[in-house]
Amino acid sequence: MTTLSRPPADLSAPRRGGMASLRRWLLFGLQDSKGSHQGPGAVSDTHLKKHSWWQVMCLTGVDYFSSLGYAPAIAVVAAGVISPIASLVLVGLTLLGALPVYHRVAGESHRGEGSIAMLERLLPRWGGKLLVLVLLGFAATDFMITMTLSAADATAHMIQNPVAPGWLQGQNVAVTLFLLALLAAVFLRGFKEAIGVAVALVVLYLGLNAVLVVVTMAEVVAHPTAVTDWWTALSTSHGNPLMVVAIALVVFPKLALGMSGFETGVAVMPQIKGAPGDTEDNPVARIKGARRLLTSAAVIMSSFLLATSFITVVLIPEQEFQPGGQANGRALAFLAHEYLGVGFGTVYDLSTIAILWFAGASAMAGLLNLVPRYLPRYGMAPGWARAVRPLVLVFTLIGFLITFLFNADVDAQGGAYATGVLVLMTSAAVAVTLSARRLRQRKRTVGFGIIALVFIYTTIANIFERPEGIRIAAIFIVGIIVISLLSRIRRSFELHATHVHLDRQALEFMSTNLSGPIALIAHEPLRLTAEAYRDKLTSAIEVSHIPVDYQALFLEVIVDDSSDFETALEVHGVVRHGHQILEVHGPVVPNTIASVLLHIRDVTGLMPHIYFRWTEGNPVINLLRFLFLGEGEIAPVTREVLREAEPDVSRRPWVHVG
Repeated sequence: MTTLSRPPADLSAPRRGGMASLRRWLLFGLQDSKGSHQGPGAVSDTHLKKHSWWQVMCLTGVDYFSSLGYAPAIAVVAAGVISPIASLVLVGLTLLGALPVYHRVAGESHRGEGSIAMLERLLPRWGGKLLVLVLLGFAATDFMITMTLSAADATAHMIQNPVAPGWLQGQNVAVTLFLLALLAAVFLRGFKEAIGVAVALVVLYLGLNAVLVVVTMAEVVAHPTAVTDWWTALSTSHGNPLMVVAIALVVFPKLALGMSGFETGVAVMPQIKGAPGDTEDNPVARIKGARRLLTSAAVIMSSFLLATSFITVVLIPEQEFQPGGQANGRALAFLAHEYLGVGFGTVYDLSTIAILWFAGASAMAGLLNLVPRYLPRYGMAPGWARAVRPLVLVFTLIGFLITFLFNADVDAQGGAYATGVLVLMTSAAVAVTLSARRLRQRKRTVGFGIIALVFIYTTIANIFERPEGIRIAAIFIVGIIVISLLSRIRRSFELHATHVHLDRQALEFMSTNLSGPIALIAHEPLRLTAEAYRDKLTSAIEVSHIPVDYQALFLEVIVDDSSDFETALEVHGVVRHGHQILEVHGPVVPNTIASVLLHIRDVTGLMPHIYFRWTEGNPVINLLRFLFLGEGEIAPVTREVLREAEPDVSRRPWVHVG
């Protein structure tokens, strides 16, 4: 027999007053406790239409491929004439490092949870929760900067187009804010799955880039002096070719934003069409399709990165990459106008603006998928964090603030973006290394360990080179941890049980007491001797009206992982030393007891009475033990949880303390 221990509060229920309609609108869809959302990258419901892997690749591609809009220009600014060689190093790390790592992540996280969920499983309890919160901070940095950087670069393409109206000049911040507000408006209205739009955008954008690369490569072949000049500048500035390679290894972390998209590629896995033989626990075809997706996207992006890093540094004068230059943040658009005319260049700008804006939509969807999956389940977010619209407003306001702080500058946001991307990829490499080690796969453990070390080096190098990234991430991390802990403390007196189930033996124990109140004696499961049970029963009889011959029930809560918040409670009836015992595993003793008592009341129709002894110790220490270890001062906290859960005193289980 299973029932909810407490009906979930319907925060979207109508209330009296002028704000009721706004509240209902904001909290629409709150009943969806899985944190699903209405944007691309969402974890699909099993009833939604699935798609071929190449179509889902386009959904990933609006984030991954759109970085061509700004990555070549940022690469030249970061690495100068070395950018093609640094890009070659980056491609090697992508194909030989990131790709094998995420192939493994796809196999072990096929529901779209990503590497964060792998680490959560491998590192449980408070340490794992804290690590997840830190990684969520970096993920928030990645996704938020994706939104603001993409919008800023879309603005640059819009304003610097030759046919753009003159009044747009110098309005980068205003236009970027408008694009972010437009993005928020779409999600507030209800952003439906749009793989068809993603396919059209990616096909158009990659097609235009392919034409551009062919034409500009032909220009390079027709004018070999451009290559000679580049090579002369390279050899003159850096001398020995070995030194050039060494410098490329040092500067390539600056190009790391060209590696975005892998985490998104795993997140969209549930969208991939499987095969009839697939099961939910082992969707072989879906995993195979996801690996094809990751491989194809990596190969396509690597090819374009190598080609565009070469043509931009060879064909574009260095001064055009400086602030105010025509190639700043839009190197390929500059080439499109220069070598294919205003018409093609304008079409290229429009396609770039569209895919960059859609990349912001993908990032917003990633945030809406990630935050409700973890924080409410940890008890570290208010109930409204499961709803889409309040989160959209919060993320949009943060995007506005970031745009103001960085003045809608693409180059200035590159460090923060690269930091978020690299930390997530490093966490994925560490997760698959730990997974391989746990399964005693020695060769894979060594291989993934080496990749993890490379990513760790890359991340540290990027942080030292561009510390603004870790500063932004630190703000997100501190904010998430502080708000999460405050929310956890605020919700500490809530019922945590998603449901309570009594087994047959437990029900039989209570069936002998249906003539009157059901008496339960709280007992610590650490003291399981016959003497301990006898002493506890004697003490309860002395301070209560329990008859001497009454067959009392003992209730024991075994704390497994006190960092958990929402859990299902399985109550088992056991006999020990002749005593009937209800045994239940839970994360917090008082909240678990309260849930079981309310469930017994609903099942039997009788009022339970629970008997405690006072807990010894300092009240402050006991409070901390309750918040972080699930124990502490049990009796008064149990009463407070019951009081919060059941306002009607006549229906509230009794708490006795002696």
